Amino acid sequence: MHSKTEHRPVVLAIGGHDPGGGAGIQADIEAIGANGCHPATAITCLTVQDSCNVSQLIPLAAEHLTAQCKAVLDDCSVSAIKIGLLGSSQAADGVIRLLRASPQIPVILDPVLAAGGGSELVSEQLLDKIREELLPLCRLITPNTVEAARLSAGGSSAGLDRHAEILLQLGCGSVLITGTHDESDPNRVINRLYRADKQTMIRQYPRLPGEYHGSGCTLAAALAASIGRGQSLENATQTALDYSWNCLQKGYRTGRCQSIPNRWFETLSNNSR
Repeated sequence: MHSKTEHRPVVLAIGGHDPGGGAGIQADIEAIGANGCHPATAITCLTVQDSCNVSQLIPLAAEHLTAQCKAVLDDCSVSAIKIGLLGSSQAADGVIRLLRASPQIPVILDPVLAAGGGSELVSEQLLDKIREELLPLCRLITPNTVEAARLSAGGSSAGLDRHAEILLQLGCGSVLITGTHDESDPNRVINRLYRADKQTMIRQYPRLPGEYHGSGCTLAAALAASIGRGQSLENATQTALDYSWNCLQKGYRTGRCQSIPNRWFETLSNNSR
């Protein structure tokens, strides 16, 4: 017997598992839920990591990943897909096939290339596959300045405008380059949204002290939820940036190194009233 319940858009998050809960699928679940959508998930890989760094990556078999995704896509009306750590080029192949079969679903990619502690998380083969086959399937990608330079292969000396131009030429719909890794301005974080129609939206926030584990996951998942709820790209970007900054501003430490975003800050604030 089915009961009537409030409808919540479903967002499928595809990514790795962080046992400490700071990043990866748990970050996606929290951010998607906090932004009004139901999180469905598919695990690409297990990781051994803490708040300092990633020490081991254990990819799941590609057929197991695609079976997870297909189970959700066959059963649910998915409003958006968020992709994070892929783990292997074989996993990327499976995801790319699924996305090509569902071109109506907006895809938001957080191109996770390295851990916050510096550990490398992609091979050159996987990086090429992301550039050549995955980017053209994405409505929006959310690299930081370091990831934008590496993805575009434009070189570190090229400006952000040039990196974005190359990434758009590779086929993605829009590029949001976040300024968290750009330390040229010690007081501000400048985020730039580049669209295929050449329009650019710039949003600035006060730079917060310290380092955070899972900030990129949080932003991309919040964007996927906002787009999944039907917001325009510009409104979704504003919503997700505001939400992510507040998560960081109210972040907390669970381990020895980086803080993690407080993705439930609004719920906790309401409950304390």
